[in-house]
Amino acid sequence: MKSYRELDVYKESKQLAIEIHKMSLSLPKFELYEEGSQIRRSSKAVTSAIVEGYGRKRYKQDFIRFLVYAQSECDETIVHLDFLHETESLKETSLYSSFFERYTVLSKKINNFIQWVEDNWNNLPPTEIK
Repeated sequence: MKSYRELDVYKESKQLAIEIHKMSLSLPKFELYEEGSQIRRSSKAVTSAIVEGYGRKRYKQDFIRFLVYAQSECDETIVHLDFLHETESLKETSLYSSFFERYTVLSKKINNFIQWVEDNWNNLPPTEIK
């Protein structure tokens, strides 16, 4: 692994954050700066936490801590999706369902990655960690 850009969780979280950003701009005006702002921030924070953790990968526990933050932000994004859908600010049920499913899968992938780092990080040769 030479770059965080090679991580599937990074690629997926970034793509989802871009899609959430675009979706949020079509929300009703009263939600644009309320729940819209919240969901934009939490969706982008998933990616940011992955990148920041990767930047600290030399220290296994720091890496894991930021991956946990990423998973938490992922779950927070799901809550914001729920609020938007249940208040009917996000009326398109198929779009809500797609985002909900994709963030649920991403949360599981981040969890699996955390487990992999916990189990394998100390066993990697130093050239693999750089």
